[in-house]
Amino acid sequence: MEKIKIVIGVIGADVHAVGNRILEYAFSSAGFDVTNLGVMVSQEEFIAAAIETDADAILVSSLYGHGELDVRGLRDKCDEAGLEGILLYIGGNIVVGKQLFIEVEKRFKKLGFDRVFPPGTPPEVDIYFLKKDLGTLTDSEREAGREIEQHIINTEEDHASSSSD
Repeated sequence: MEKIKIVIGVIGADVHAVGNRILEYAFSSAGFDVTNLGVMVSQEEFIAAAIETDADAILVSSLYGHGELDVRGLRDKCDEAGLEGILLYIGGNIVVGKQLFIEVEKRFKKLGFDRVFPPGTPPEVDIYFLKKDLGTLTDSEREAGREIEQHIINTEEDHASSSSD
């Protein structure tokens, strides 16, 4: 079976490199073919790398809070470049200030992202959802993933109930 190819990097003027290196290690260890663009990556660099590597997904990180501004139009640019349907994930501290994650997630999904992850998401969660979205989960991974999905449902319910108090 061919390895899943992904492009990762930290978008915009963000220079937070540690989390990006952790993701590179985690995805590589899980058998992915990882192209790590590093920090201060433009939308155009993500797209060019995805085309060059025939990537299955682009994973964008941002920790300085301006991710929402940095990614506007990325889905449209991907589509225009012939990358219609490529999986787009984003994670980290992607907005300025403390905001309910469920609201942040809605905004990023409107921007065309398939998955949105809050700060502190373990790499195993990203790996699980990427394999799930690409249809490559093994039976044992699918079974283990039920716990991940239940945890996410519980977290979303907790956020929803605390916001209505």
